[in-house]
Amino acid sequence: MLLGSLGKGGFVVRVRVLVVDDHRIFAESLAAALAAEPDVEVFAAGSGPAALRCLERAAADNRRFDVLLVDADLGGRPPGVRPAVSVREGDAEGLVDGISLVTGVRSAQPGVRIVVLAERDDPRRAALALQAGACGWVAKDCSLSRLLSVIRGVLRDETHLPPALLTGVLRELTAARKHRTESERLVESLTPREREVLRCMVAGLGRKAVAERLYLSPHTVRTHMQNVLGKLGVHSTLAAVALARRAGVGPVDLGSDGRIGPEESNSA
Repeated sequence: MLLGSLGKGGFVVRVRVLVVDDHRIFAESLAAALAAEPDVEVFAAGSGPAALRCLERAAADNRRFDVLLVDADLGGRPPGVRPAVSVREGDAEGLVDGISLVTGVRSAQPGVRIVVLAERDDPRRAALALQAGACGWVAKDCSLSRLLSVIRGVLRDETHLPPALLTGVLRELTAARKHRTESERLVESLTPREREVLRCMVAGLGRKAVAERLYLSPHTVRTHMQNVLGKLGVHSTLAAVALARRAGVGPVDLGSDGRIGPEESNSA
């Protein structure tokens, strides 16, 4: 938050808000409405990668954003329909879904509060958003006063959900905790090398890319991948990635040259 002039020697603490929505008219309209508030400074970004660039520039200028308002349907694709990709780059069309953006921002700038804007109530996706690090889930058609109340509330470390969603979200979070425990048990059955291969799969790497990054032959990587699927009890890479995410397994950390750093490389 920044100090802004209020006139005649007074100052007001200004909240910096970034609206992230690929529907330009909605994003600009919402930004204009918020900008009318004397204590809000607002900007808009039309995609996940654009939002990340805005965040990085703001951090470099020591003018960090306080709150992100993220479209739940960013990119027009629901989360979890394909293996994870780098949130910095998006997929082939430069898209990053809303939940993935929440995860990436919370990892890079944990001090930023994130509120997800949704066209409809969805307990499962709201629970996913909270697990990713969001502080709130708000209907896109809510009143401006309601949205401002949520923005100021999350800055006080409050969590905001529509009352109608509470029971469903709690049910989803309870089920997720149960699934996570089982998923963690399955992941623990993997060897260190198999866990390393799984992390590469979570990063969206194919067999050839994994082989290059782990300095292994494609045949060896294929064997490791088959072992991973077998031990996890799944039949596809997508299902393995979903299980890994439930178990808290993140993508492998790639070095600047695209290879895994020496400290992460284990013997086959």
